[in-house]
Amino acid sequence: MLNSKGFDLWAVGYDKSVSLSDECDTYPFAGYKVILNEIYNRVLSCHEKRVLDIGFGTGMLTSKLYEQGCCICGQDFSGKMIELAQDKMPKAKLYQGDFSRGLVNDLKLLKYDAIIATYSLHHLTDNQKICFLGELLSLLNEGGCIYIGDVAFTTRDELEKCKLEVGDEWDETEIYFVFDELKSVFPKLVFEPMSYCAGILTLRK
Repeated sequence: MLNSKGFDLWAVGYDKSVSLSDECDTYPFAGYKVILNEIYNRVLSCHEKRVLDIGFGTGMLTSKLYEQGCCICGQDFSGKMIELAQDKMPKAKLYQGDFSRGLVNDLKLLKYDAIIATYSLHHLTDNQKICFLGELLSLLNEGGCIYIGDVAFTTRDELEKCKLEVGDEWDETEIYFVFDELKSVFPKLVFEPMSYCAGILTLRK
Protein backbone atom coordinates (compact mmCIF):
# COMPACT_ATOMS: atom_id res chain seq x y z
CA MET A 1 0.00 0.00 0.00
CA LEU A 2 1.28 3.46 -0.85
CA ASN A 3 1.56 5.71 2.17
CA SER A 4 1.07 9.48 2.13
CA LYS A 5 4.73 10.04 1.22
CA GLY A 6 4.37 7.61 -1.66
CA PHE A 7 1.42 9.54 -3.00
CA ASP A 8 3.25 12.84 -2.52
CA LEU A 9 6.05 11.55 -4.74
CA TRP A 10 3.55 10.25 -7.31
CA ALA A 11 1.37 13.36 -7.33
CA VAL A 12 2.98 15.31 -10.18
CA GLY A 13 3.03 12.38 -12.62
CA TYR A 14 -0.13 10.70 -11.37
CA ASP A 15 -2.57 11.92 -14.04
CA LYS A 16 -0.15 11.05 -16.84
CA SER A 17 0.50 7.50 -15.60
CA VAL A 18 -3.22 6.85 -15.12
CA SER A 19 -4.02 8.15 -18.60
CA LEU A 20 -1.36 5.94 -20.17
CA SER A 21 -2.73 2.82 -18.49
CA ASP A 22 -6.26 3.71 -19.58
CA GLU A 23 -5.30 4.38 -23.20
CA CYS A 24 -3.45 1.06 -23.40
CA ASP A 25 -6.44 -0.75 -21.82
CA THR A 26 -4.20 -2.21 -19.14
CA TYR A 27 -4.81 -3.08 -15.49
CA PRO A 28 -5.55 -1.30 -13.22
CA PHE A 29 -6.86 1.79 -15.05
CA ALA A 30 -8.59 0.26 -18.08
CA GLY A 31 -11.88 2.12 -18.37
CA TYR A 32 -10.76 4.98 -16.13
CA LYS A 33 -11.96 7.86 -18.33
CA VAL A 34 -15.27 6.16 -19.08
CA ILE A 35 -15.87 5.69 -15.37
CA LEU A 36 -15.03 9.29 -14.47
CA ASN A 37 -17.16 10.66 -17.31
CA GLU A 38 -20.12 8.50 -16.28
CA ILE A 39 -19.92 9.57 -12.63
CA TYR A 40 -19.55 13.21 -13.69
CA ASN A 41 -22.66 13.05 -15.87
CA ARG A 42 -24.72 11.28 -13.24
CA VAL A 43 -23.87 13.75 -10.51
CA LEU A 44 -24.77 16.71 -12.72
CA SER A 45 -27.93 15.16 -14.16
CA CYS A 46 -29.38 14.65 -10.69
CA HIS A 47 -28.67 18.27 -9.71
CA GLU A 48 -26.57 17.10 -6.80
CA LYS A 49 -24.86 20.18 -5.45
CA ARG A 50 -22.82 19.28 -2.38
CA VAL A 51 -20.31 16.60 -3.28
CA LEU A 52 -17.87 14.77 -1.01
CA ASP A 53 -14.87 13.17 -2.73
CA ILE A 54 -12.96 10.48 -0.85
CA GLY A 55 -9.34 10.29 -2.00
CA PHE A 56 -9.70 13.00 -4.63
CA GLY A 57 -6.04 12.96 -5.68
CA THR A 58 -5.24 15.88 -7.98
CA GLY A 59 -8.94 16.73 -8.35
CA MET A 60 -9.26 15.42 -11.91
CA LEU A 61 -12.97 14.66 -11.50
CA THR A 62 -14.07 17.04 -8.77
CA SER A 63 -12.48 20.07 -10.43
CA LYS A 64 -14.86 19.51 -13.37
CA LEU A 65 -17.83 19.33 -10.99
CA TYR A 66 -16.50 22.43 -9.21
CA GLU A 67 -16.47 24.29 -12.53
CA GLN A 68 -20.16 23.40 -12.93
CA GLY A 69 -21.04 25.04 -9.62
CA CYS A 70 -20.95 22.06 -7.26
CA CYS A 71 -19.87 22.68 -3.67
CA ILE A 72 -16.87 20.37 -3.24
CA CYS A 73 -15.62 18.83 -0.01
CA GLY A 74 -12.97 16.15 0.17
CA GLN A 75 -10.43 14.14 2.11
CA ASP A 76 -7.09 12.80 0.94
CA PHE A 77 -4.03 11.72 2.87
CA SER A 78 -1.47 13.29 0.54
CA GLY A 79 -0.56 16.88 1.29
CA LYS A 80 0.88 17.32 -2.19
CA MET A 81 -2.27 16.00 -3.85
CA ILE A 82 -4.31 18.46 -1.78
CA GLU A 83 -2.10 21.35 -2.92
CA LEU A 84 -2.60 20.44 -6.58
CA ALA A 85 -6.35 20.00 -6.14
CA GLN A 86 -6.78 23.19 -4.11
CA ASP A 87 -5.15 25.20 -6.89
CA LYS A 88 -7.90 23.95 -9.23
CA MET A 89 -10.67 24.50 -6.64
CA PRO A 90 -9.83 27.49 -4.44
CA LYS A 91 -13.15 27.45 -2.56
CA ALA A 92 -13.34 23.70 -2.02
CA LYS A 93 -13.13 22.39 1.54
CA LEU A 94 -10.29 19.89 1.35
CA TYR A 95 -8.88 18.06 4.35
CA GLN A 96 -5.90 15.81 4.94
CA GLY A 97 -6.61 12.55 6.69
CA ASP A 98 -6.34 8.77 6.47
CA PHE A 99 -9.84 7.57 5.53
CA SER A 100 -9.00 4.07 6.76
CA ARG A 101 -9.63 5.70 10.13
CA GLY A 102 -12.81 7.37 8.95
CA LEU A 103 -13.61 10.94 7.99
CA VAL A 104 -12.17 14.01 9.66
CA ASN A 105 -14.63 15.61 12.07
CA ASP A 106 -15.37 18.68 9.94
CA LEU A 107 -16.67 16.49 7.10
CA LYS A 108 -18.94 14.56 9.48
CA LEU A 109 -20.84 17.75 10.31
CA LEU A 110 -22.24 18.11 6.79
CA LYS A 111 -24.79 16.29 4.64
CA TYR A 112 -24.08 15.51 1.00
CA ASP A 113 -26.09 15.04 -2.18
CA ALA A 114 -23.40 12.83 -3.69
CA ILE A 115 -20.34 11.05 -2.33
CA ILE A 116 -17.75 9.88 -4.83
CA ALA A 117 -14.68 7.69 -4.50
CA THR A 118 -12.62 6.88 -7.57
CA TYR A 119 -9.73 4.42 -7.27
CA SER A 120 -9.29 5.09 -3.56
CA LEU A 121 -11.33 2.65 -1.46
CA HIS A 122 -9.29 -0.37 -2.60
CA HIS A 123 -6.85 0.67 0.13
CA LEU A 124 -9.42 -0.49 2.72
CA THR A 125 -9.92 -4.08 3.84
CA ASP A 126 -13.29 -5.65 3.05
CA ASN A 127 -14.46 -5.10 6.64
CA GLN A 128 -13.26 -1.50 6.57
CA LYS A 129 -15.16 -0.96 3.32
CA ILE A 130 -18.39 -2.16 4.93
CA CYS A 131 -17.97 0.06 7.99
CA PHE A 132 -16.94 3.08 5.94
CA LEU A 133 -19.82 2.73 3.47
CA GLY A 134 -22.20 2.58 6.42
CA GLU A 135 -20.72 5.82 7.74
CA LEU A 136 -20.98 7.49 4.33
CA LEU A 137 -24.62 6.42 3.89
CA SER A 138 -25.51 8.21 7.12
CA LEU A 139 -24.12 11.46 5.67
CA LEU A 140 -26.25 11.41 2.50
CA ASN A 141 -29.29 13.59 2.05
CA GLU A 142 -32.45 11.65 1.24
CA GLY A 143 -32.20 10.46 -2.37
CA GLY A 144 -28.44 11.06 -2.40
CA CYS A 145 -26.03 8.54 -3.87
CA ILE A 146 -22.56 7.10 -3.34
CA TYR A 147 -20.64 6.58 -6.59
CA ILE A 148 -17.58 4.32 -6.45
CA GLY A 149 -15.38 3.93 -9.52
CA ASP A 150 -12.65 1.38 -8.96
CA VAL A 151 -11.08 -1.93 -9.83
CA ALA A 152 -14.03 -4.22 -9.15
CA PHE A 153 -15.55 -7.56 -10.15
CA THR A 154 -18.93 -9.23 -10.01
CA THR A 155 -17.57 -12.44 -8.50
CA ARG A 156 -14.44 -13.70 -6.77
CA ASP A 157 -13.85 -16.04 -9.74
CA GLU A 158 -13.68 -13.04 -12.09
CA LEU A 159 -11.15 -11.37 -9.80
CA GLU A 160 -8.98 -14.49 -9.70
CA LYS A 161 -9.14 -14.82 -13.50
CA CYS A 162 -7.97 -11.22 -13.95
CA LYS A 163 -5.23 -11.72 -11.36
CA LEU A 164 -3.94 -14.74 -13.29
CA GLU A 165 -3.96 -12.85 -16.60
CA VAL A 166 -2.22 -9.79 -15.14
CA GLY A 167 0.49 -11.87 -13.49
CA ASP A 168 3.35 -9.97 -11.88
CA GLU A 169 1.65 -6.61 -12.49
CA TRP A 170 -1.09 -7.46 -10.00
CA ASP A 171 -0.91 -5.31 -6.86
CA GLU A 172 -1.18 -7.61 -3.87
CA THR A 173 -1.43 -4.66 -1.48
CA GLU A 174 -4.75 -3.48 -2.89
CA ILE A 175 -8.07 -5.08 -1.94
CA TYR A 176 -10.61 -4.89 -4.74
CA PHE A 177 -14.39 -4.84 -4.65
CA VAL A 178 -16.30 -8.07 -5.24
CA PHE A 179 -19.94 -7.17 -5.77
CA ASP A 180 -21.40 -10.57 -4.85
CA GLU A 181 -19.72 -10.37 -1.46
CA LEU A 182 -21.11 -6.92 -0.65
CA LYS A 183 -24.69 -7.04 -1.91
CA SER A 184 -25.89 -9.08 1.08
CA VAL A 185 -24.77 -6.25 3.36
CA PHE A 186 -26.02 -3.48 1.06
CA PRO A 187 -29.07 -4.80 -0.86
CA LYS A 188 -29.43 -1.54 -2.81
CA LEU A 189 -25.88 -1.75 -4.14
CA VAL A 190 -25.63 -1.84 -7.95
CA PHE A 191 -22.54 -2.78 -9.99
CA GLU A 192 -21.92 -1.88 -13.63
CA PRO A 193 -18.72 -3.23 -15.23
CA MET A 194 -16.99 -0.67 -17.44
CA SER A 195 -13.94 -2.72 -18.45
CA TYR A 196 -12.55 -6.19 -17.77
CA CYS A 197 -11.14 -5.01 -14.44
CA ALA A 198 -13.16 -2.01 -13.29
CA GLY A 199 -16.63 -0.56 -12.98
CA ILE A 200 -19.03 1.65 -11.06
CA LEU A 201 -20.76 0.71 -7.82
CA THR A 202 -23.68 2.88 -6.79
CA LEU A 203 -25.50 2.96 -3.48
CA ARG A 204 -28.51 5.27 -3.14
CA LYS A 205 -30.13 6.33 0.13
